[in-house]
Amino acid sequence: MLTCSKTFVLIGILLISACSKSGYLEKEKSVLSKYVDSTVEMKLHKVSDRVYYVRGVPGIATDNEGFISNAGFIVTSEGVVVYDTLGTPSLAKKLIQKIRTVTEKPIKKVVVGHYHADHIYGLQVFKEIGAEIVAPIGYEEYMNSPFAEERLDERRFSLEPWVNDDTHLLHPDRIIEQSESFTLGDTTFTMSLLGSAHSQGDMTLYVENEKVLFSGDIIFEGRIPFLGNANTKNWLETLIKFETDNIGALIPGHGPHAKEPSKAITLTRQYLETVRQAMSEAVEDLQPFDEAYEEADWSAFEKLPAFEAGHRRNVYQVYLSIEQEQLNQ
Repeated sequence: MLTCSKTFVLIGILLISACSKSGYLEKEKSVLSKYVDSTVEMKLHKVSDRVYYVRGVPGIATDNEGFISNAGFIVTSEGVVVYDTLGTPSLAKKLIQKIRTVTEKPIKKVVVGHYHADHIYGLQVFKEIGAEIVAPIGYEEYMNSPFAEERLDERRFSLEPWVNDDTHLLHPDRIIEQSESFTLGDTTFTMSLLGSAHSQGDMTLYVENEKVLFSGDIIFEGRIPFLGNANTKNWLETLIKFETDNIGALIPGHGPHAKEPSKAITLTRQYLETVRQAMSEAVEDLQPFDEAYEEADWSAFEKLPAFEAGHRRNVYQVYLSIEQEQLNQ
């Protein structure tokens, strides 16, 4: 039987806990009220007992109010870990509202897979509600480039009112300089630093307890990848390694999650292999790009989403990068 003193202590602890929860939820509600509502459909997908994600639709960056990429979260006994924050603050608001349909636990940490606009414009909302933001070394190459501000200015026009003058680029609270693991409550995570691959700095998040990998844009499921200024040589080597890893489920940066991860990895790997092989031969033979592009066989990919919008640009970037690789040999 509890004594009076023990009863009062227990009641006090419960009251403090309730007040603490009420406090951060009220703060969160106040922060979210500042942002314009998104009107897109955002369905929550459950991958395992603790892991969820939302899936953007295939398309160019300004389609679907900017909701073209994926973001996910993991519920632990001590709080929530989020991977990526989508392409507008309004989408981040909607993601947080989706999290609240699952748990009232505090959102403790955001792991950023890489710094590209469709994954980071929601960061400011998570920062305002008190989450720690961590990102891979190399992110600063994007942040310090004129391109980052130019892209944001363009999105303030093309994605207004969901991106507006109050939207800003956010530096992380902590930079990950080498792969590391951490534990939150009952769940262990591994952040694997991949270096320059899809972007100037890429990082995956592996949920050890669930055997679920958040791959970011290292994997594009069901569509051709966006190559941008990617180091496709490193990217390809990374994908080959992934195919041997013990992964139960994979959540890519774009497209549906894969219960058979090796198949999802294979599509992106085959695309990179095909493009690199064709352009390597062209550069070796001193063949002009236009001629090499027309002669290459792209039939395996031409029916995939984003082919018309991005494939030729992808191939040209690889052609230029392979020229540079050969000059550096």
